[in-house]
Amino acid sequence: MNYKKKINSIKNKYGKFNSNELNYVLNVIDDKTKNIDYVKKLEDEFCKKFKVKYSIACNSGTSGLHASLAAIGIGPGDEVIVPGLTVVMDAYAAIHLGAKPVFADVDKDTYLVTYETILKKITKKTKAIMLVSLQGLPVDIDPIIKLAKKKNIYIIEDNAQDFFGEYKNKISGTLGDVGIWSFENKKHLSGASEGGIISTNSKYLAEKIRKFAGIGYKNMTANGGRTSLAIEKVQDPNYERFDTIGLNYRMPKIVAAVCLAQLKRFKKIISRRVQVARIFREAINDCNWLIEQRIPKGFKHTHYTFSLRYLGESQFGIKWKSFYSKYKKMGGDGFYGACVCPHQEPSIKNYFKKKSWKINSLPVAEKIQKEIMQFKTNYRNLEDAKKKALILKKLVKLTNNEKKK
Repeated sequence: MNYKKKINSIKNKYGKFNSNELNYVLNVIDDKTKNIDYVKKLEDEFCKKFKVKYSIACNSGTSGLHASLAAIGIGPGDEVIVPGLTVVMDAYAAIHLGAKPVFADVDKDTYLVTYETILKKITKKTKAIMLVSLQGLPVDIDPIIKLAKKKNIYIIEDNAQDFFGEYKNKISGTLGDVGIWSFENKKHLSGASEGGIISTNSKYLAEKIRKFAGIGYKNMTANGGRTSLAIEKVQDPNYERFDTIGLNYRMPKIVAAVCLAQLKRFKKIISRRVQVARIFREAINDCNWLIEQRIPKGFKHTHYTFSLRYLGESQFGIKWKSFYSKYKKMGGDGFYGACVCPHQEPSIKNYFKKKSWKINSLPVAEKIQKEIMQFKTNYRNLEDAKKKALILKKLVKLTNNEKKK
């Protein structure tokens, strides 16, 4: 292998990992520097950047959801409110603990759950509310926090698609009891594969989460704790290692090394996504059948995607898929549809049927899920984004002309 060529490719001007990622990874596998604790460095840096007391690195955002719900004591008989428009992982986390996910409808303009939609779903069995900052837009959390405190309910913030968004000048993901972020390869910050991190300001919850996600090692604490002690101690046949039943959700050091390098320059990464969103926003200016996800005043959207609702089918009969095909044919990258509402996924429907649980319809979520178009924002060369946005602009103009005929 031509290592020099490979390194030059990684360090390319538009490379995804062209900062210190490679240097840190080499430190992990080099005998002379392999003892650098990049997991601890990542956790400490995250606490500093997000102004939280405790951070626990894990191997995915999904495992972070599971560990967090386990830490607050979710179990059989409990209900966990989750958004009706999101991926299935939030519901899965509750199901794996024996709890019932209860789906709340969303606002048609922001795509997010609201105080009103959550209030309708609260029962005496409700123990947690999971809030998802879909596509990078924070939830209007203040009224939900007041409601949760009144009802003694935990709030878990799923910020897998939002990194350093802002809500009324406060950092999104740090306002509930627990926040979870994803470092899956397409997210704002990438671990080059999978990865995640959990944050809380509760010492009690931090220790519970860390132990559950760290196989239950008894010497783990809210701030960390070693899993490997002096060799004389661990070689003792009477040494007892575990006091908690947990799972191995720990983040590998190589993933932590990549994440740390990305975290140190996260503002530049987020800024570029916001710039790309602005480019696409200009492309649909004055188009009344492509409606951008509404950003309320005082909210900072970090644009995991540039998301909008397509009303072309209802207004002039051009189907979502036809518009998609035209965009691709003209040279566009395509765009993603919204994930099927979790309560409509076969896995959830079959599980609810098995448990004899009723699934109520969510008219808003079900309607807008079919309309949403999500344009990628992770272009590292803004010129590429401008070319794709220009194609979209031309297609909008072409469609408007056809509509007039």
